[in-house]
Amino acid sequence: MGVETGVAGRAVGNVPAEMTSFVGRRHATAEVKRALSTARLVTFTGVGGVGKSRLALHVAREARRVFPDGVWLVELAKLGDPALVEQTVAAALELLDHSRRDAATVLAEFLADKHLLLVLDNCEHVLARCGHLVARLLSAAARLSVLATSREPLGVPGEQLWPVPPLSVPPADGDAQVPEQLPEALVLFEHRARAVAPDFTLGQDNWLAVARLCRRLDGLPLAIELAAVRMSILSAEQMLERLEDRFALLTAESHTALPRHQTLRATVDWSFELCSEPERALWARCSVFAGDFNLDAAERVCAGAGLATGEVFEAVSGLIDKSVLVREECGHVVRYRILETIREYGRQRLEQAGDTAAVLRRHRDYYLHLAEQAEANAGGPHQYQWAKRLRAERANMWAALDYCLTVPGQARAGMRLGAALWFYWIACGFVRDGRYWLDRALQADPAPSRERARALWIDGWITTMQGDKQVSLALLKEGRSLAQELGDDTELTYALQFIGAAKKMNNDLSQAIPLMDYVLAHYRESTEWPAVALTIFPQRVMAAGLVGDTDHAMDLLDECRAICTPLGERWALSWALWSAAVTWWVAGDYPRMSSHLRESLRHKRDLNDQLGIPFCVELLSWVAASQADWTQAAVLRGAAEMMWEPIGRPLFGFVTLLDCSKEWKARTREALGERAYQTAVQHGAQMTQEEVIAYALDGP
Repeated sequence: MGVETGVAGRAVGNVPAEMTSFVGRRHATAEVKRALSTARLVTFTGVGGVGKSRLALHVAREARRVFPDGVWLVELAKLGDPALVEQTVAAALELLDHSRRDAATVLAEFLADKHLLLVLDNCEHVLARCGHLVARLLSAAARLSVLATSREPLGVPGEQLWPVPPLSVPPADGDAQVPEQLPEALVLFEHRARAVAPDFTLGQDNWLAVARLCRRLDGLPLAIELAAVRMSILSAEQMLERLEDRFALLTAESHTALPRHQTLRATVDWSFELCSEPERALWARCSVFAGDFNLDAAERVCAGAGLATGEVFEAVSGLIDKSVLVREECGHVVRYRILETIREYGRQRLEQAGDTAAVLRRHRDYYLHLAEQAEANAGGPHQYQWAKRLRAERANMWAALDYCLTVPGQARAGMRLGAALWFYWIACGFVRDGRYWLDRALQADPAPSRERARALWIDGWITTMQGDKQVSLALLKEGRSLAQELGDDTELTYALQFIGAAKKMNNDLSQAIPLMDYVLAHYRESTEWPAVALTIFPQRVMAAGLVGDTDHAMDLLDECRAICTPLGERWALSWALWSAAVTWWVAGDYPRMSSHLRESLRHKRDLNDQLGIPFCVELLSWVAASQADWTQAAVLRGAAEMMWEPIGRPLFGFVTLLDCSKEWKARTREALGERAYQTAVQHGAQMTQEEVIAYALDGP
């Protein structure tokens, strides 16, 4: 590390020149330079390998003109004894004081009239000593600025934290074409790959593999650079195949790098060794989480031998400070995330400790309990909150289901979990996911059980909603037979309810209505209304409407409203209102149809009912067409068609409604003309969900 000199040979810094090109971070560089103009201490935090040091040095070089007394780098990574921090800083500043005064005092006096930037790199392992020194120097030197890198804050008053994120990577579902502006991670990979393979070019034939590789490496610059070095002997596709043991593969060959930077494992090892024993235990155990998680989950899943429940909070705090966990605010809830590379390292540590099976089992048990809590509350006033929570826990629920279906002897628990999530699958609009997991669970455990009987009718319900009529009836009838065999009256009643619903969807109302009436009478006698039972009302209201029994349909709607309102239930009520709209459509009363659809849509908007919203939008397009508002009808149709795509078949594949939809579509196209019709449809298709709902409720 050489000393840079200015006018008259005066030393103005020791920041080394860049040996390789600096990629990306333009916005961050500009923002940090601005931050240094107002905050005298800026600390870069982030996980090992994310590029804190590289960014700090780049910012330092960019900011040299602002500091007439120079920009000075103090490398602390090799320092083993915290007591040597002051001497290390003094040596970097070439301050050769031989007096008996303590080094901190010497530094304070030397810097008192200096206008310079001090870059303290890798402070985490001497954190307390660095914090004390920085606080003293900033107090003594009014024009001193400090830029620090650390895996946790220095804890000095006035410190401005700057978390360094990974480099940007392309989305997993992105375009197959090479984008005009490459994400930062791919630019870095290309630059470093060319250094070892000059003929390497990122093009159409390899960019998807490189993009996937960069995503697998979490956009971590160190990992990407170590991977790019291998382009001299491997292709990107070959590296992807070998990423099962990424740490063994990505070994740096440079002998000039610090030992902890020679492999990605060494980098993460170094972070692990800096943790307390409870923090190490938490790091290893939280590797079982998929996606993010909250404190309650951490306490229930990770507490155990070596980590008491009461220690989890402090361990979480410590891992956040060390940038192992990333803290994220989701509304009023704080959640934690661990990067994939760090998570995999923790999983290896968990396996070494022999704790993997026990922690995975606790993870499954926690999310099974959570799913059953959600099911128990699915018919109450907290539907939206539970739906939101289940959406946030999607990845963890999937991990728990996968555990059940891959660990011998756990498939029945998988059916139990998959069935308990019915509200998530159906009310939140993830019917495809629900069918996937329930199909797998049913196949994995064909033995007769109550769990199987329940999973069968829920899977049959889901397939009915997908319009898969033959499969849905087969599942429901199997569930009915199994419930009869087991003598389980509860599961039998549910199976009969959804057989009736399936027959209604097949237009077999002569068989559907008696079944529904039998089930409804059974529910009325029990006087208990769990969430699933309440769905009998929208099913029966629609059946009454389809046979022209409007008065009975409205009586059923009133009964549903009277039950749901005290419970605070809105989801089943929203569907009953939608079914009432179908009733008024049959009766030819479009104003009342519109009124019920709008009330239903307001409930569905508040619940974020992804499945129900397009049902309302579709039928409101019919209302608009009935009023000769052809443009609004076409816009709403375009929006509905776009919403149907992730759901599957529109309108549950109900032939009667589909025929009407085709008729209104043809009439709208004819009234507008092809060009105007397509323009309006495209306009609707490009709207956000919020815009569509506002348009449907309030008009253009």
